[in-house]
Amino acid sequence: MENFKVKILDKKQVTHDTFAFQMEKPKGYSFVPGQATELSLLKEGWAEEKRPFTFTSLPSDPNLEFTIKTYTDHEGVTKRLREAVPGDSVEIGDAWGAISYKGEGVFIAGGAGITPFISIFRDLRQKNQIGNNELIFANRTNDDIILFEELKSILGHKFHNIIEKQADTAYDQGRIDKAYLEKKITNFENRHFYLCGPEGFMAAVEKALGELGVKPDSLVFEK
Repeated sequence: MENFKVKILDKKQVTHDTFAFQMEKPKGYSFVPGQATELSLLKEGWAEEKRPFTFTSLPSDPNLEFTIKTYTDHEGVTKRLREAVPGDSVEIGDAWGAISYKGEGVFIAGGAGITPFISIFRDLRQKNQIGNNELIFANRTNDDIILFEELKSILGHKFHNIIEKQADTAYDQGRIDKAYLEKKITNFENRHFYLCGPEGFMAAVEKALGELGVKPDSLVFEK
């Protein structure tokens, strides 16, 4: 696997703990919307600490973009990235990943699990192929919803939010389970189900979909 040293060109805050990083794009570098790469911050003691992050830019964009949720409760890579500034360097590898667009379906994301879907939705919008795709996005509070306005503009009424920890939310409340999916989704046959989120979230959603008759080969996720 080839590694590339690139500079951070720009950094913008997306939510209270999520940032969009614009980075240099190596000549000839390519990826498919939904894919990721291993990234490390080239600072003393951190160069070998590689973590997977998903591209949120389009393959045709002049720069690479990563939309990264940061965690400040422990000394980790995302905490360091939160402190990074334009001009800092990172190392990335080749693109990889099993999440890519296979056809119309339901995208189900938990928290930062939205990131593979951002590039896919941006790509579909550019091609005017959003069609009947739907998104169910689970978060702890309203403030945790990444790129709400953009996703709403792309998907309209096919963008469903469910909030777990905020009593006064205007969105659906609770967790994604069998009953919720049954209420939100009208057709479980002949469509793809794209899943991404924390491990426990993934297990619960996969189990619920299985109970609703969704076949394993209809699921698209990082195995």
